[in-house]
Amino acid sequence: MVVAAIARERGHAVHALSIDYGQRHRRELEAARAIGQRLGVASHVILPLDLTVFGGSALTSDIAVPKTGVETGIPVTYVPARNLVFLALTTAFAETAGARDVFIGVNAIDYSGYPDCRPEFIASFAETARLGTKAGVEGALFTIHAPLQHMSKADIARECVRLGLDPAWSWSCYDPTDDGIACGLCDSCRLRRKGFADAGVTDSTPYAEDESVTAG
Repeated sequence: MVVAAIARERGHAVHALSIDYGQRHRRELEAARAIGQRLGVASHVILPLDLTVFGGSALTSDIAVPKTGVETGIPVTYVPARNLVFLALTTAFAETAGARDVFIGVNAIDYSGYPDCRPEFIASFAETARLGTKAGVEGALFTIHAPLQHMSKADIARECVRLGLDPAWSWSCYDPTDDGIACGLCDSCRLRRKGFADAGVTDSTPYAEDESVTAG
């Protein structure tokens, strides 16, 4: 949500891509659809890609989502090569749309240790896009923008306010309740809630677990 608003602020017409990969937290697709409408994106594609066939993650198979605190190391919520797959699809989408600026909302400060959120991965993908696309070999290079990469979650919360966005529009929780409420205890909820608390910004998102939760 914040990245789309930043792209729009920079003068880009936003073509949004969401991936329906069979994720446990499918509620995020509903949020993405609503955000696209509120931000007035030029187009929004929701692409089906069933990664549950591979499994290997608490988000795509029958593995419990940890809720006892932010894990050290790469957690079981890591979806194998997810951002590699997502960026490849987004670059294909951009090439067909005649776009050369690709935005992604990865963060490498307050995050769960996913390898495909790191700056070196983003830099390497830009080179891959140059080598592996018609546009790239003809000199129309893609720029991969990751404007949140070096921000803390508190910084991102402040950007949300600066851009006039409602935090409740967005979705972070990995394991929502059956009635679509954020659990409040998974890694993603903990990092999100701590970020808003550190920024002194009210997160209007309702949580099933309302007690004070830190990222530790």
